[in-house]
Amino acid sequence: MKNKKLITKIIATVIVLAVVGRLGWFMLAGGNLQLVKSLFSEDMSTSEMRDTLAEIGWRGYITIVILAMLQVVISFLPAEPVQVLAGLTFGFPVGLLLCAIGVMLGNSVIFVLYRVYGDGIREYFVKNLRFDFDKAARSKRATALIFILYFLPAIPYGMICFFAASLGMRYPRFITVTILGAIPSVCIGVGLGHIAIGSSWIVTVIILAVILILLAIVMIKREAIFEKVNAYAERPPYSSKTTVRKYPASRLTLPYIISRIVFFLKGIKVRYTRRIEGEVEAPSIVLCNHGSFIDFAYAGTLLKKKSPNFIVARLYFYHRILGNLLRRFGCFPKSMFAADLESAKNCLRVLKNGGVLAMMPEARLSTAGRFEDIQEGTYAFLKKAAVPVYSIVIHGDYLADPKWGHGMRRGSLVEAELDLLFSPEELETLSPAEIGERVVERLYFDEFEWLKEKPTLKYKSKRLAEGLENILTTCPKCKSKYTITTKKREISCEKCGRLTSLDDRYRFTGGVPFDTFADWYDWQVAEMRERILSDPNFSLSSPVEYLLPSEGGKTMLREAGRGVCALDREGLCYRGAVDGCERELKFPMSLIYRLLFGAGENFELYVGSVINYFRPEERRSAVDWYIASAILADEAKANK
Repeated sequence: MKNKKLITKIIATVIVLAVVGRLGWFMLAGGNLQLVKSLFSEDMSTSEMRDTLAEIGWRGYITIVILAMLQVVISFLPAEPVQVLAGLTFGFPVGLLLCAIGVMLGNSVIFVLYRVYGDGIREYFVKNLRFDFDKAARSKRATALIFILYFLPAIPYGMICFFAASLGMRYPRFITVTILGAIPSVCIGVGLGHIAIGSSWIVTVIILAVILILLAIVMIKREAIFEKVNAYAERPPYSSKTTVRKYPASRLTLPYIISRIVFFLKGIKVRYTRRIEGEVEAPSIVLCNHGSFIDFAYAGTLLKKKSPNFIVARLYFYHRILGNLLRRFGCFPKSMFAADLESAKNCLRVLKNGGVLAMMPEARLSTAGRFEDIQEGTYAFLKKAAVPVYSIVIHGDYLADPKWGHGMRRGSLVEAELDLLFSPEELETLSPAEIGERVVERLYFDEFEWLKEKPTLKYKSKRLAEGLENILTTCPKCKSKYTITTKKREISCEKCGRLTSLDDRYRFTGGVPFDTFADWYDWQVAEMRERILSDPNFSLSSPVEYLLPSEGGKTMLREAGRGVCALDREGLCYRGAVDGCERELKFPMSLIYRLLFGAGENFELYVGSVINYFRPEERRSAVDWYIASAILADEAKANK
């Protein structure tokens, strides 16, 4: 085996030397020699170089390609003179093309050499550099590092190519990455040559002087630059984990202006009421009910002078860009309905730093426009915090932008009211149960009861009913599941035909035994409860897509596999693929307070900082998983 490898290396060496020798002979033959000399001659003018090119014809094109290739393979050859010469003699487009072809050929030669000689040849390139190849190769940012290295003049192209080859890339990816990385610097070199043709010698000298100064700075600061590159390679991958920090209240000015513009354009009128004198105290806690995804805009407007720290579902922090944006505005993640020590520490940190902690204790959007329940642990936390507690109660937000709907409803009215809920002295005298009663009493809302108090309010959306099929899963006439369809304001059943429609106050126009979709939803909940309580072997199951947090934060989620999910009195169980392996994942009922759900999309469960995201085959069934989980969890709690 060793002899075979040795023979292979000898053959490869002979071939490389023969090719290099042949190319060298070609370059030094005929008029090519004059063109090569022009790289190092100060006596040959631009016009003389063009004349030389005209004399040797097509051989000049090939010479530039060979020179560009050799400056990659033979790393001590500088790239800039070749590129400038290409721009001088051929202009920008042709010069860029020739240099790019040469770089591609040189990169390909290095790819082959690495495959033959292995890591040993890399030592030649890293001997005098402070760059840690091993750390860079292990880094998940290796591709980004390749692009960074191409922008550092201190590093020869050849060394970068050997690094890229050492990562085990396949040739198509290798050549794509290395060519794209080299193109910007090639453009600069060729562009300088092209500029020199049409500019005075003074302009050319100034440009070259500036570049030389920049190169000198880079060389002087070489070690510091490599330290930063190595630090970038060592940086851990993106994580949703967050340490909450203070931020200036002025940072909320732009979001505030944007929200006002959006509300105006969407035809939503917002009324803000403050029942306290002055601003909220700090440290303090603000509780807000949660009817709509955009409740943060309403609450943030009332609190913007105090730069509040909002608790946000961890799902949104899985995305690097979105997560970093939320952090800039003082938000921090919470794994909803799960033990989350990180979130608890951040809550205490906000209060310790004299901040305003803003939370929506229902921890999910309202399904049918009514108040949802709150976990009891919230009330114990309020008592322990012993700081002023304020409330923001919002009405009309759900009807303006419902969980299941498609966009905001023109003509909406939203009312948001800020008031003091508890003083520290009151919290000291009340039990957690008494605190809970006061919180529920204050935050409770029913959008249809509120709408009765606004007899002139009308919603102008032509698509008012679209999306209701994602919470109305059962036909009240034929009792069929997942046959409800909607179009504009019409609601139909695939078996029964047209059922009813919505008027401009979200009420049915007849045809069904309900006044509102909230009544229809309540009927479905009652049907599910009867089904569960009457069947000791109740189980809800479905084929699902299984998604997990994305790696690196490029997206929020990634598909991890497909399988079957089942929910029963024991809890939730997934059987199927997880990253290529067959697994069985069990989540006992003790871990489940409620399954969160996206209308017509998914149901989900956090365990620690990881979300388990399930997308059922029948997307409209997601709400049934939520309803069933709540009934089963309450039953398990009652039986303890």
